[in-house]
Amino acid sequence: MESHVEEDLVELHVHLDGAIRPETVMYFAKKRGICIGAENAEHLLQQVVMKKPGTLTDFLNKFHIYMPTLAGDKEAVKRIAYELVEAKSKEGVVYFEARYSPHLLANTAVHPIPWQQTKGDLTPEDVVNLVNQGFREGERDFNVKVRSILCCMRHEPGWSADIVELCKKYKKDGVVAIDLAGDESINVTANMGHRKAYEEAVKHGIHRTVHAGEVGPASVVREAYEVLKAERIGHGYHTLDDKELYRELLDKRIHFELCPWSSIITGACCPESEKHPAIRFKKDNANISLSTDDPFILKSTLETDYRLAKWFMGFTENDFKTVNLNAARSSFLPNKEKEELIKNLKEEYEKE
Repeated sequence: MESHVEEDLVELHVHLDGAIRPETVMYFAKKRGICIGAENAEHLLQQVVMKKPGTLTDFLNKFHIYMPTLAGDKEAVKRIAYELVEAKSKEGVVYFEARYSPHLLANTAVHPIPWQQTKGDLTPEDVVNLVNQGFREGERDFNVKVRSILCCMRHEPGWSADIVELCKKYKKDGVVAIDLAGDESINVTANMGHRKAYEEAVKHGIHRTVHAGEVGPASVVREAYEVLKAERIGHGYHTLDDKELYRELLDKRIHFELCPWSSIITGACCPESEKHPAIRFKKDNANISLSTDDPFILKSTLETDYRLAKWFMGFTENDFKTVNLNAARSSFLPNKEKEELIKNLKEEYEKE
């Protein structure tokens, strides 16, 4: 990457609970008396970080190591939101959308209560309010704009009605979209909770993205697009396996949220970067952007993904400008704010 692009980035796919400082985990582990088998932040990183390709299941299991130290704690929830804005400011990000499941950070008004917590007093709505507070304070202190996407979880369709209601309630207060994350083998046709939530989202003008085609087949992408009416696809690498579907999504300019380093580590894509689907997407002028996904588990920053794209996938500085403008245009900001973001990016990129 060259300097101008480094300083004006837009990121659309980063998980709040996958972008946490190890020092913060250790602080709350000590404060709350929770043993996680790590003596310090460096030791914790040795347990959490995946350094070589594995499976998505291996990847998701890493959350079990540290999430119990944060879930159910009001100070922790607000702090991780604030610290994420600070981290993104240091990466040159001017706007990002962070996604999370409020239920996975709650310890009451959620069934089952996650991470084997005992019942407490932090509801999913409380979580949304605390994240909003952390983000607002981060915006003020670091001059970065951030909005939230609330995640439904495929293995918990009973939570999805709550998620869409929270999206509706906080539509003008920091929350811009609904997402569906988790095990792609759990289809939405058999789990009506997700489908009904997305139907409600469409009805009320809630923006929609879906994790699909990461490790799952192209049929999951088709389901996301045709059944859930997704406007963006999280990952979407295996869309390429269905030529008809791929052509339709290209024609419709559906946005693909690509996470290059994550896709290799989770086993979603071939570890030989030169064969990565991002190369095909770029060649076909697909509507794509680059994101980190879960930088804590990957021990990465956006620079990691941009360097991978540059060195092994043939992305140029002009390509990086294009993907960031793609991200801005495909963001879930209101039109006026989106136009302002695009204008500011173009002005910065033209200074060379």
